[in-house]
Amino acid sequence: MNKEFESRATFRSAAFLVLKKDGKVLLSKRINTSHEDGNYGLVAGHLEKGETPQEAIVREAKEEIGLDIKEEDLEVVHVSFNQSELDYFQIYLTPKKWQGEVENREPERCADLAWFAEDSLPPNTIKYIAFVLGKIKEGVMYSNFGK
Repeated sequence: MNKEFESRATFRSAAFLVLKKDGKVLLSKRINTSHEDGNYGLVAGHLEKGETPQEAIVREAKEEIGLDIKEEDLEVVHVSFNQSELDYFQIYLTPKKWQGEVENREPERCADLAWFAEDSLPPNTIKYIAFVLGKIKEGVMYSNFGK
């Protein structure tokens, strides 16, 4: 391999669904995931090879909470470079609209789905999620988290 390429960083990527209704945001309590178990986060997932962030959120919304969201109804509300564990680019998307009712379709990985006021998140919200939700509320489109 070319030495120039050996020194380049390798990143992981994940997409997050910022689902809001009546001034509240939907959070899920993680269990049996090996990452932040017992804490609240957003519906999310890693991007699969060849997949766009919008495609990932459409897939994850259906798999995790039973919602139908169209790619064209998603808009990016934040991008974060998270260095808290591994280097991740995280893309946060919110839908203008969706179809279906929120239901927990992965009870083996999600102990609770609940709507929380943005200014009253549970104390066990994942730190980078609380940080990013604050940035979104401030209208900030990009942030760094970690290190």
